[in-house]
Amino acid sequence: MRILPGSLLHRYVLRQLIWGLLATTVALVALMWLVQSLRFVELVVNRGLSLWVFLNLTGLLVPQLVAFVLPVTTFAVVQAVYQRMATDRELTVMRGTGLSPFSLAIPGIVLGLGALVLSAVLSNWLVPLSYGKFREDQFEIRNRMAAYLLQDGVFTQMSPGLTVFVRRRDTDGELHGVLIDDARNPVSEATIFAERGVIADGTDGPRVLLLHGSRQQIDHKSGRLDVLSFEQDLIDLGEGPKADETRARDPDELSMSELLNPAPGGVAPQAVPKLLVEAHRRLASPFSALSFALVALASVLTGAFSRHANYLRPTIAILAVVGVLAIQFAAQDIAGHNPGWLLLVWVAAIVPGLIAGVILFAPHPSLGRSYSSRRVPLRVHPE
Repeated sequence: MRILPGSLLHRYVLRQLIWGLLATTVALVALMWLVQSLRFVELVVNRGLSLWVFLNLTGLLVPQLVAFVLPVTTFAVVQAVYQRMATDRELTVMRGTGLSPFSLAIPGIVLGLGALVLSAVLSNWLVPLSYGKFREDQFEIRNRMAAYLLQDGVFTQMSPGLTVFVRRRDTDGELHGVLIDDARNPVSEATIFAERGVIADGTDGPRVLLLHGSRQQIDHKSGRLDVLSFEQDLIDLGEGPKADETRARDPDELSMSELLNPAPGGVAPQAVPKLLVEAHRRLASPFSALSFALVALASVLTGAFSRHANYLRPTIAILAVVGVLAIQFAAQDIAGHNPGWLLLVWVAAIVPGLIAGVILFAPHPSLGRSYSSRRVPLRVHPE
């Protein structure tokens, strides 16, 4: 039996890890993307949204999904590949060539470092850009297409202060039994009834041409109800050209500089701690990928081989990762209310990896000499 040099063994293991990470991440992201995109399928099937717009809109969620699942898939792949190698006694053969636990762990550490760098690029650059574009496109669709999403017998809020009810809508888009409550301007709040209506595009958003109706409005000076009958009336249903400028931006779509140095007056004082937590989360969360890889390595490469340990240690590692994820979510929530707990965000991301590293690389008196100081001769027993 020919024993491969350490560098070739490293490449052999790393190749399995990389392909496993790609396959696992793509599969999990595709599943999550499918679940997220179900919210927009109805726009394509029933409301005429083009397939290209649908794919472009939902595709902007992919970087955020990848950044979310990458630490977990890194742990899963490292755990699965090394566990398979331990079960097939490949690790035993590698140890027999004189490779130390650190040398055996090098491919997993390299994968964890690569996942860390990729996660940092996603969290701090690509995700804010893509999610910001997603929010802009979603807002534009809702602002301009809301009129086309009217459902029979349903009160639909087109924009703040504007509600529309349609008794029936024909397949050609003509509306019957239209009621509009327009409170966008508190001084001239009005309720409009019309027998029929037709929707058309306008420069500032959708418009509806109302036929044979009446406009009811209260005169605030006299308190009298004024009723105006009309044969035709044109009502703007959009929020106007400045609607997008006033759209509230989520912390997820802000750049790092905007999170750390919010514009004066642009953010409410009570929202500043949440921006600070988001900034620290983006900086700390990539370290979870390396930490989880080290946890997986420690669960496989420590201790003697036994069938019982082959089930016990991975189970403990999985429970540890689940617990760390729960602590990370809790730390972000706690720090959002009390910035004094921001350090907990970093502790939850880095400390598990440090503990796993100590377990993995620290000398264990019970094992005697380390793997690096002894070489076990490889014997092949004839059957």
